[in-house]
Amino acid sequence: MLQNINISSRKRIEFLDITSQVSQVVAKSGIKQGLACLFVPHTTAGITINEAADPSVVKDMITKTNHMVPKDEGYSHMEGNSDAHIKTTLVGPQLNVIIENSELVLGTWQGIYFAEFDGPRNRKLYVKLMQG
Repeated sequence: MLQNINISSRKRIEFLDITSQVSQVVAKSGIKQGLACLFVPHTTAGITINEAADPSVVKDMITKTNHMVPKDEGYSHMEGNSDAHIKTTLVGPQLNVIIENSELVLGTWQGIYFAEFDGPRNRKLYVKLMQG
């Protein structure tokens, strides 16, 4: 079962908590046990799991990634978004989450984040659910 979640970012760089959208896809599927494979089909956006309880964690993630990979660093890529490509490589375009009792298996403080590095844009997230 393959589902598509549409995501609209509002800033150039932001981490959007999409845990509830992914949970809704799982709940509607009827799958009791299995795996949710999440894939971002973009070269300037990624996906990660991190703390969702304290918004300062997201702020720190943005600050640190911008410090590690600055926007203007004399890159060769002509579009002016090389930093976004590098940040996406660091974060990654995919992850898997276990499904148990029709729910995502996440830690107490964890949430799923869509990582936008070249927004604002309209994006897609593919969710492949596998029963097992």
